[in-house]
This record gives sequence, C-alpha cells and structure tokens, in this order.
Amino acid sequence: MKKVIAILIASTLLVACSTSPTGRSQLVFMPESQMITMGVQSFHKLLEETPRLEDAAINQYVQCIGDAIIQLPSVQVASSDWEIVVFDDSGANAFALPGGKIGVNKGLLSVATTPGQVAAVIGHEVGHVLARHGNERVSQAFAANQGLSLLEGWLGTTDYKNQGAIMSALGVGTQVGVLLPFGRTQESEADTIGVELMARAGFDPEESVALWQNMARNSRSGTPEFLSTHPSHATRIERLGKEAADAALLYHQSGRKPQCELNKPPPPNKS
Repeated sequence: MKKVIAILIASTLLVACSTSPTGRSQLVFMPESQMITMGVQSFHKLLEETPRLEDAAINQYVQCIGDAIIQLPSVQVASSDWEIVVFDDSGANAFALPGGKIGVNKGLLSVATTPGQVAAVIGHEVGHVLARHGNERVSQAFAANQGLSLLEGWLGTTDYKNQGAIMSALGVGTQVGVLLPFGRTQESEADTIGVELMARAGFDPEESVALWQNMARNSRSGTPEFLSTHPSHATRIERLGKEAADAALLYHQSGRKPQCELNKPPPPNKS
C-alpha cells in the first residue's frame, strides 16, 4: 500500500506546480475540497476548546471590519460562506482557515488599536488562505516523504484522527492562543496580499505599518531574523511601508469607507 501511495505522490508532484496570487511558484497538490474539510474540522475543534467572546460591542466591531474584507470579489472566490468568531482569549492572535473560517482573539485589540489595524491582521490571515499556504505546507511535507503515514491516515477517513498534525499544517495549534508560524516567504506574501485587501476594502494601508510598530513595541522576543521563520519587525515595517505606498491608489479608488467603531457603553456613574 505504501508503494502505491508513494507512486501516486511522485506522479502528482510532476503536475502539482501552481502559481500564488503574487506570481510565486508553489507546490500544492492536495484537493481543495479536502483542505476545506480539514479547515472546517480544525475550526470546530477550536470552538470546542476556547469559548466565544460574549461582548456584543466587540463582536459587532470585528464583524464590521471582517465583512468589509470578506465581501471583496477576490475573497468571495475562496469561499462564499465566511464565518468570523471572536474568541475569549487574551493572546494577540488571529487566524483564517480553508473553508472560510476566521478567528480573532479579543487580545488582538490590545495591539491592533484601530479599525485599520484590525483590518491589516484580518487581511493578512485571509491572504494565507487565498495563497493556499496551508495546502502548500501539507504538500511540502508529503513531498519530503515525511507525511506518508499521515497521508494514509488522512485519505479515506472522516474523523481525522491526525487532527493535531492537520492543524499544525494549517498554522494553528490545539488552542487558539497557539499559532504556528508559516515560513518567511509565506508570511511576506500574506502581508502583500493583506495590504491590497485592506486598501480595496477602504482601510488606509498605512495602518499596516502602525500595526507592526505596535507589535514591535509589545514584542517580548529578541530572536534575530535569521533564527526566525517570521521576518523581523524592522524588516516587516520597512517592506510594508513600501507596499502601503503602492496600495495607496487602490485605497483612494475604492470608494469605500467602512464605519466600524467600537462603541463601548460608558462606565456606570459612581456618584
């Protein structure tokens, strides 16, 4: 059986080259239907493990920002049934999964302090989905012959017993607060796509720079760039500054002005 699967994989690799939205060559050969199933299954597992945030004002705020992005035609191509959930988790994280599932932790709002900054994060995470980075990671694992046993477990099964490995490939851990990094190339590509998405949705792309300046100030990691799978904050900020300038025209041409405000009720009068 292993030999048969190995032959199938080898044959698939010959025709598995694809092109990402930025024109980069990719190795992706997992059926999109299966990636969607993996994404939805992983999302449901996260919902079981982490409570939703019950704050109506925050939910409406994040939904408003997310709607502006997911209603774009280029995003609707990936899924016409996007879902956004705010999790009651203090980690400054967000993610998007194949199948149109987006998760945002309430802790993100302590770093992404404006609608445009939240849009930069959501645009970036949606960028991972549009560029099929989860599929790329799964495909790369199989191509390296490290995923053969996983493939046997995944194909022909409906309960996804290798759920942890699947979620790892999709960029999320077993809890919402744990996000597993994509590679530097994929992160940079998601940044590029995200800046364009937020600009087309009517958010100032310069907010992406402000977001990562906030991230840099709040970061506890001093890991040098060459030891990290993510670009350094300084590298990211410099590159985003250039991309934001390029996306400025899209922003001005969008004709969109999302009215997304976090309207929190005033504190009770103690007098």
